[in-house]
Order: sequence, then structure tokens, then C-alpha cells
Amino acid sequence: MLSRITQRQLEYFVASGEAGSIIGASERIHVSSPSISAAITHIESELGVQLFVRHHAQGVSLTAIGHQVLKEAKLILEQMVNLYTIASESMNNVRGPLRVGCLDTLAPMLTPELVFGFGRAFPGVRITLVEGHHEQLLKQLRTADIDIALTYDLVPANDIAFTSLAQLPPYVMVGEHHPLATQSAVTIQDLATMPMVLLDMPWSREYFLGLFSEAGVTPNVVMRSGNMEVVRAMVANGVGFGIANVRPKAHLSQDGKRLIRVRLAGVNRPMQLGYATVAHTQHSMVVNAFAERCRMFISDQYIPGMAAPSYFDPQVVRVA
Repeated sequence: MLSRITQRQLEYFVASGEAGSIIGASERIHVSSPSISAAITHIESELGVQLFVRHHAQGVSLTAIGHQVLKEAKLILEQMVNLYTIASESMNNVRGPLRVGCLDTLAPMLTPELVFGFGRAFPGVRITLVEGHHEQLLKQLRTADIDIALTYDLVPANDIAFTSLAQLPPYVMVGEHHPLATQSAVTIQDLATMPMVLLDMPWSREYFLGLFSEAGVTPNVVMRSGNMEVVRAMVANGVGFGIANVRPKAHLSQDGKRLIRVRLAGVNRPMQLGYATVAHTQHSMVVNAFAERCRMFISDQYIPGMAAPSYFDPQVVRVA
């Protein structure tokens, strides 16, 4: 009977059981709600049992038999992953599933060349991309929802192995009419009383505020956002200055306003860009191959989708 249930349908069922709703599963695995509902209905029809109790607003709860089927479905999926691993290693061929997590602020720049370029190089690899903030990515690594995460070294953890590939020093970004727009460099002390727009993401927020506390000053935060593009837009429209580490090649906010980068003088801890995996774990050939691609493609001299950081150029990076 299970031969008429596909791996993908089992994945949809497991995602729904863990999320507790069709909508939650849809957001987690980036598949439409109707497709997930159809898969669950098909499995119930094939097995002749009811797996979920449906609630309003597409909430679901597992029945008693549903809990048992969920446990077995996870084992089946794990065995299928193992089959890919065994086949890949025995044939010395990179193929099978790869679940890559990527920090929200890095995803637009890194993923086109690094992640999807890997998929083009190895057509036998089925890639799932998951985006989130640093805390979410670490949690998904620990729960085995993703295999590897492209992120920063924001939180030391004994159970997470982090490989640093490039340093991203902080810089100041301002709009073209900001008083600092003509400066070659500024210090944290210069910024203390000026209005600031803060990138308000878990752990990133603590990093940026820590730059001020280490200098013994308190920033004048007037606006916050967890979305880097919103921060860039507010800065470009004169709300205040911002501090960032990523250097998009585009020097415009999404509403077309100019952004200027100014060097942040002094000794400031850079972000370490790299990849994280679960420590003390033997990874599949697919994960190892992707990690090797990361080591080949990311360095202080070149980062996919970004302008390389300049450590010694004191000039303001102007918008053409």
C-alpha cells in the first residue's frame, strides 16, 4: 500500500503534524496549502484512517493513529535519506536532498550563485532553501530541519560547528543629504547623539548595540526594523544613519534613493561570515560537497552577490 504514497506526500504530512496547521506547514516548506491538504487526503485514503482532526482556520491536530503514523513516516523519510547517502558514497556521485538555511539579510546576495549554482552543478541534488534569523537557523540545525546554515558567528554553542570564511567589518550607511555623507570616516563617538535606524534582529541587534556599549556610549535609536531593506529605505530617506556589515552591490534603496557608505573608524569587531553545522556529526557527501563550494566561493576578497569589504580605503564609497 505504501508504494502508492510518495516521499513528497510523506514530507507534507510530517510538516503538517509538526506545525499543527496546514498554513504553518506551507510557510515552513514553501508549498501551497491546497497541495499539502491534497497530500494528506491521499494518505488518509490510501491507509483508510483519519490522521488529523480539522479545526477552523486550517488548524489540525493528530489523531491517536495519526501520532503513530507520524512516527513511522519520520523513520521512512530518514531511511530514504540514508539510501541517497549510501548510493552517493558508493557511486562517488553527489546526489540527494540538501536543506540549506540562510540568514535573512544574506539570502538575496548569497543564494543565487552559491546555492542555486550548486544545484546547477549537481543536477541530482534536490535543494530546499530555508531563510530565517540566526536563532531560528540554529534551532533548525538542532532539530535536523536543515543540514547546513549560511550565517554569522553570533552565538558560540558547543553543539554547533562554525567555519569562518570571511570577515565583514561594520560600516555606517547614510542618505546622500546626511551631515556625514561627505566624511571619509566616522567614529562610534561621532554617532552617539545622531538619530539611528537599528536592524532589530535577534543577536544582530545585540551585536550592533554592543559596538556602542564597548565604546562607552548609548546610541540614539529612533526607528527599528527586522528587515534590512526597510532599514536601508529609512536611512536613504533621511530618518537616521544605520550600521551594517553586508555590502550589497546595489547602492540604492528599493524606493530609488541613494545610499552612501562611510568607513567606521576605530577597532570594531567584524562579523565572521561562514557556515554552521551540527558538531560531532558525520555529514553526507552532498553536505560535504556544498561546504566545499562555500569554502571555494567565499573569502575576504570575494563574496557572492556583495561588494568586497575594504579595510584600508578611507574614502567614502559613493553612489554612482
